[in-house]
Amino acid sequence: MNKHITTLAAAAITAAGAFSPVQAEKRQVKVRIIETSDVHGNFFPYDFINRQPGTGSLARVHTAVEKARKEVGKDNVILVDNGDILQGQPTAYYYNFMDTTSRHVAAEMMDFMGYNLSNLGNHDIETGHEVYDRWIKTSGHPVLGANIIDKKTSKPYVEPYKIIKRDGLKIAFLGLITPGVPGWLPENLWEGLVFEEMVPSARKWINYIRTYEKPDVIIGLFHSGRDHTKTTGDVVENASVLVAEEVPGFDVIMMGHDHSKYLDFVKNTDRKNVLVGNPASNADLLFTVDIEADIDETGTVGDLTIKGDVSTVNNLPPSVEFMERFEPQRKAVENFVGRNIGKLTAPMSTRDAYFGASAFVDFIHTLQLSISGAQISMAAPLTFDATIPEGDISVSDMFNLYKYENMLYTMCLTGTEIKNYLEMSYDLWTQQMTSADDHLLNLRDTGTTDMSHTGFRHPSYNFDSAAGIIYTVDVTKPRGEKISIVSMADGTPFVADNEYTVAINSYRGNGGGNLLTEGAGIAKKDLKERIVKSTDKDLRYYMMKYIEEKRTLAPEALNQWKFIPEDIASPAVERDRRLLFNE
Repeated sequence: MNKHITTLAAAAITAAGAFSPVQAEKRQVKVRIIETSDVHGNFFPYDFINRQPGTGSLARVHTAVEKARKEVGKDNVILVDNGDILQGQPTAYYYNFMDTTSRHVAAEMMDFMGYNLSNLGNHDIETGHEVYDRWIKTSGHPVLGANIIDKKTSKPYVEPYKIIKRDGLKIAFLGLITPGVPGWLPENLWEGLVFEEMVPSARKWINYIRTYEKPDVIIGLFHSGRDHTKTTGDVVENASVLVAEEVPGFDVIMMGHDHSKYLDFVKNTDRKNVLVGNPASNADLLFTVDIEADIDETGTVGDLTIKGDVSTVNNLPPSVEFMERFEPQRKAVENFVGRNIGKLTAPMSTRDAYFGASAFVDFIHTLQLSISGAQISMAAPLTFDATIPEGDISVSDMFNLYKYENMLYTMCLTGTEIKNYLEMSYDLWTQQMTSADDHLLNLRDTGTTDMSHTGFRHPSYNFDSAAGIIYTVDVTKPRGEKISIVSMADGTPFVADNEYTVAINSYRGNGGGNLLTEGAGIAKKDLKERIVKSTDKDLRYYMMKYIEEKRTLAPEALNQWKFIPEDIASPAVERDRRLLFNE
């Protein structure tokens, strides 16, 4: 079997039942399990950020699920979500932080659609205790997370697993979350919790489930991706396939977190096949598992067949019933995102941010410096390709300007740490060029000339630049020699041994992207003591307040840094821009 399936092919696993000389009368049972993951607030078939029709959505998922219920029977469909449903589109943000008195729209929608289970994701935790605790308590289905441990009780904070019985078939679902949460989020958002590594947690719980529950099928519902080489600090961020390989007993593992479509078999240490799938993100795709079993008159499960499919919902119309039921909520969100908060005198695009100082990122720098009072700001383009046009600024534009619900930290770093931080950032961002014919950007080989959306070797949200200092980036030099800091922005000397206050988002301040740890060389355990202060609300909230106070803003590049030598960098800038954006 090809281990790199990219088509929406079906897969099957068959296990023979025990031989018996007297064949009891058998009946065939079929159960269908449907997974959504990383929906990120995409509930309606409308993109409230860019104010245009959108793909995917729970509205389309509802159409697909109702179709499945007609095919195999309403009671024989199990609908599960694998986390990161509470963050992303303004729909989620509005019911997280604006309308906090109504029942959370995600809970209402999931009940309406008949979800049987949810698993917690890191971006659900990012909303803070008040939000996700409210959602968990008001949801009409169990929320899982076996490796989220309550410090007070030393037991899982939510249900670790759930047994679902359908037509004589007993199915166990074990929920796990990526343990990288403390490396990305401020502790106040997950206060009182510990996140265990996935492999030991899976091993402990599958032994418990097999011993005490004795299910016919065991399914891992893991908010964690595929590439186990990706770490956050000293923990494995994406351990789903690692669990499939190293922890025998799972029949199916449903992945999430890394937004990457996947369907394949994985061999475990018992040489048995485990079906692994991932429906990517945005509710564009569904991972569907069909389980067929022969059950005799004594209730014994014999032959068992498991098939998997990853398929799109974008060929389906949104559910009329869904849209009618949630029209009041849709209108409330539309009114929220359409509210005018100010005016821009010029457009801003993230495209400019990859090739030098840009109005887009420097606008974020300006806001961060103003909000924090820090001497230096660090920021990256959090959306790969976004434009905020000239003219009126609405709330929806703020979700393009700043994609995540990060807090703003003010941290204390030395001059040397700031330089080393930037050395790593630009090493992720750019190649070491030898001539003007080389790529400036650190692009990966996609086997095609179309590099759009997939071209960077590393995520662009880790491409931090700085404001408050004047510096150059020599694209011909290796990491460690790329960055030359000339002075502070006001012309005063920049001193390697001096300490500076730095405005930085909470994801980065907690070690996300490893720029502070691997780059600046600060031990993960020491990051907390470097935090001078933190905002109590997310950065987007303060940005909106700032713009409302200023009303008219004239964004422009601060031009505090540039790529050198220009005779090598400039031709590459033009060429890579055409390649990356098809301009």
